[in-house]
Amino acid sequence: MKRIIGIVIALVLIVFLAYPGILGTFGVNLTEDIMESMPFAPKGDGTGITLNQVLVLLLMLLIVYVVSTALKGIVKLVAKKNKRTETVSELVLSIISYATVFVVIVWGLSILGVNVGAIFASLGIVGLVVGFGAQSLIEDIITGMFIIFEGQYSIGDIIVLDDFRGTVRRIGVRTTTIEDAGGNLKVVNNSDIRNFQNRSKNPSVALILVDVSYDSDLRVVEKVLNEAFPKMFEERKNLYLKAPVLYGVEDLGASGVQLKLAVDCEEEKIFAAQRALRRDVKLLFDEKGIEIPFTQIVLHNAK
Repeated sequence: MKRIIGIVIALVLIVFLAYPGILGTFGVNLTEDIMESMPFAPKGDGTGITLNQVLVLLLMLLIVYVVSTALKGIVKLVAKKNKRTETVSELVLSIISYATVFVVIVWGLSILGVNVGAIFASLGIVGLVVGFGAQSLIEDIITGMFIIFEGQYSIGDIIVLDDFRGTVRRIGVRTTTIEDAGGNLKVVNNSDIRNFQNRSKNPSVALILVDVSYDSDLRVVEKVLNEAFPKMFEERKNLYLKAPVLYGVEDLGASGVQLKLAVDCEEEKIFAAQRALRRDVKLLFDEKGIEIPFTQIVLHNAK
């Protein structure tokens, strides 16, 4: 439906531009009116809104809509190449949206006979006062620019901000939107994003801890694990970036020896990799007869 509306608007615009005299029967000269309506152009006496002004205002809205839609379409087409271009495109789309509103307001006032230049000149002092109150907004915009151009994170990256871990879904001129694993969205002002971790810059490490009984020969356990790691990698290439490794003894617990294992993976697959590694180790220990200690409760019947 939107595409049909866009085509109709484009056709109407083409007709108006190709045949500007089509409204001549109404005494409308679109070429002169559009040129005179440009911001800062000399204005008439502005004694009232005429039919010419209304028609030119409508045509202006058509022009701005078509141009804005075309620019956004081009940006979205280019954005499909990679994450970097997609990130920059989000910023460009935000700028286009804000610029469209600004152009419509300024150009619309000019069409209606308002001297926009005089308004801007008279708002100089007021703008200075408002500027002090809009410092946080300006800070958000500047910080957003630095985030994008410095490549601190991109759309699709997984970041940890305070205690919130999620995927960056949108980077706007003023805010960043992050989505966690549960689909919850967190919108943060760009100026508030200071201490964060970008987990997508480098491969992540999935860590697990597993206990073995004190009765087990630790050297045999280590040999069994190291020999099985290459096979685990071959079977889990969709999750593991390389073969798992045994870091060593992490702790001597109350009921067993705690071992620390790890495997490199992509950040978005870290939890799946942890679950898979635990499963692989459990099946391996079952096959080799290696005991994983667990708490047991002994019941006595009173006589």
